[in-house]
Amino acid sequence: MRDIMECLQKEIYERCQKETNKFGMGCYYHIASVVKNAEILADKYGADKEVVMIAGWLHDVASITDYRLYELHHVHGAQMAYDILKGYGYDARKIPLVQECIKKHRGSVNLEKNSLEELCVADADAISHFDSIPDLLYLAYVQKGMGIEEGKEFVKEKLKRSFQKLSPESQKYYRSKFQKVMEVLN
Repeated sequence: MRDIMECLQKEIYERCQKETNKFGMGCYYHIASVVKNAEILADKYGADKEVVMIAGWLHDVASITDYRLYELHHVHGAQMAYDILKGYGYDARKIPLVQECIKKHRGSVNLEKNSLEELCVADADAISHFDSIPDLLYLAYVQKGMGIEEGKEFVKEKLKRSFQKLSPESQKYYRSKFQKVMEVLN
């Protein structure tokens, strides 16, 4: 498992460094956070850790590769994951599980989660924003040019939406983290 994780981490890092990646390196840190949280949730829920970590590395692969794919990056990413994983000789029986996690990771596209693995990746994607507060502040103040109060409210609302996208069980698990971050922003 270690080899494929190292290969995927390197591949995603390299894709994030390219000028064609409109999200910049902040996206790499988001993806790494998704992997970390997916692993934590897989342990908590008894999901297949390998599947969720691989899906975590690949969940935004379409977006960072070609911004034109962003709107349906969950669909394109699942297709790209097939080719990437096949190229690494990954277990053909597990590739569809990874693909389903990628297809269903977006909180803004409310698709029913049919496995613990899908739930772990979707929840890890939502909670990852709590690990990247500086990126959200940069987005608000630098990229969007917001003032202090407007930017603070923008970040708080983004985090509230992310928290609401979590499954009820993950909301319980991450409630303390949510409250601490909100305290800092207040």
